[in-house]
Amino acid sequence: MPAASGAAPEAPSRRELNKAATRQAITDAALALLRSNGPGNFTVEDIADAAGISRRTFFNYFGSTEAAIAAVTFGFLDKALQQFRLRPVGEPFLESARAALVELADPMTVAPLAELYSLGQANPQLSRSELEAWDHCTGQIISAARERFSAGGGMELDELYLRALAGSVISCGKAAMDVWFARCGGSLTPDSLSTLRQLLIDSMSLLGSGFARPDPAPLSTQTAAPADHSTATPSPDRH
Repeated sequence: MPAASGAAPEAPSRRELNKAATRQAITDAALALLRSNGPGNFTVEDIADAAGISRRTFFNYFGSTEAAIAAVTFGFLDKALQQFRLRPVGEPFLESARAALVELADPMTVAPLAELYSLGQANPQLSRSELEAWDHCTGQIISAARERFSAGGGMELDELYLRALAGSVISCGKAAMDVWFARCGGSLTPDSLSTLRQLLIDSMSLLGSGFARPDPAPLSTQTAAPADHSTATPSPDRH
C-alpha cells in the first residue's frame, strides 16, 4: 500500500533546514537555562543570548519563554509524526501510531521529553508549559488524523471523533509518563529511557485493543492451592 502522503517526502530546502536548526538552538538554550536557573528565573533575552540570536529572531519562532520550553515536547512529537506519515494509508490509525513509536528506536529520542516531564514534577511553575505542550500535541494529532482519513478517501469525520481520538492518545501518553516516573524516578539513563519508550509503545497497544485485559493464566499453569482439611469429610474410621 502507498505511504500516507502518496509519494516519498521531498527533501527539506536549505531554508527549512536553517529554520529547523534555529528553532532547535532556541529550545536547547531554553532547556539548558531551565536546568541551571529554574523556571521563571530567565528571560527571552537570556534565551536569545544563549542561542546566539537576536530577541527579534526569538519572537519569529516563539511568543514567550513558556512556549520555547513547551517546544521540547513538540520536538519528540514531530519526530513521531514524521514516522506516522510514512505509514500505509489503509493501516489503522492506532497501529500506525504504535509503529511510528517503534521506528524511533534510539531511546535518546525521548530524553528531552523525559527531562522536561521530570523537571515539571519538581517545579509546579512549569505546569503552564506542560499544558501548552500537550494542547499543541493534541492539535497536531488531530491534523495528522485528518490527513490520514482524507488520504484514504474515507468520509469526512466529525470533530467529536477526531478530538476523542487525539485526547485518548494524549491521555495514554501521559499515563505512560506517569508510570515511567513512578518506576524510574526521572532517571535519564539509557535503560530508563528504554523503559519510557516501551511504555509509550505499550500504551498505544492498549488503546488499539480497546483496553482488552490479558487473558488469565490457564488453571493448569497455576499452582494448586493446598487442600483445606478443616471442612473435609471425616474418614470412615474416624470417631
